[in-house]
Amino acid sequence: MRIDLHTHTTASDGVLAPAALVEEARRWGVEVLAVSDHDTTAGLDEALGAGAALGVEVWPAVELSCDVEAGEVHMLGYFVDRTLDWFQALLSRLRDGRSLRARRMVERLAALGVPVEFDRVRQIAGEAAIGRPHVARALVEAGRVRTVAEAFDRFIGRHGPAYVERVKVTPLQAVDVIRAAGGLAVLAHPGWGGQEGMVPALVAGGLDGIEVYHPDHTPDQVRAYAALAGRYGLLVTGGTDFHGGGLATRVNVGSQYVPEHVLPPLRAAAARRRPGAPPVLDLAVE
Repeated sequence: MRIDLHTHTTASDGVLAPAALVEEARRWGVEVLAVSDHDTTAGLDEALGAGAALGVEVWPAVELSCDVEAGEVHMLGYFVDRTLDWFQALLSRLRDGRSLRARRMVERLAALGVPVEFDRVRQIAGEAAIGRPHVARALVEAGRVRTVAEAFDRFIGRHGPAYVERVKVTPLQAVDVIRAAGGLAVLAHPGWGGQEGMVPALVAGGLDGIEVYHPDHTPDQVRAYAALAGRYGLLVTGGTDFHGGGLATRVNVGSQYVPEHVLPPLRAAAARRRPGAPPVLDLAVE
């Protein structure tokens, strides 16, 4: 049984439309698919419809980008209630911050002598929330760099000269948001930057799970994160982090091994969760 609980569509920074992602997943034999776009649930209705038509069990999800002193942390939210007005208002604020951030990156790139047009970045994003991958694709298209990876390495990665901060959500705030929206809060790819050290504090704050299976995790990391999940009673998830088009993990949807036994505890926990009061957030901006 193929399972992929971490994927992206054109609703954020993926290259496949939601229905096309589900079709691709079915082609690769995926039976359970979570669509987890960055800071948006806009692609979920289309994905769920395609899943019903094609016989793929689609889970509604979202991925929130968080900041810590050492870098960036991502929090996955499974089975969030996307009908909540306060939740959509927060996601809208985060997306607006992404657009302003991209515009400032374009300004910095121009000052560095590698100009791209912001209108072109917006066209590449289409209906999606603008993100750094769209700026990277504009740089490739304009001939400023050869690949998306080079764009990040030279210019718009966290330590690049054109990098710009955004509206900041802390990992604990993200956990609060996801749980208040009736979802399960899961720490994504903890192998990025060795984030296992923050797990105890996140567990105390209500963390539900950890993404153990990910293309960027070594076998030793998989074993370590599985043991960590056991130690703290956390749910286990996994997926490809599929974006398509040579972005992110650059692997096919469904290609990451995720054991079937992770599904029943996730379904049971989701069935017990209910939305709560909207959290009061003081979001920092740089």
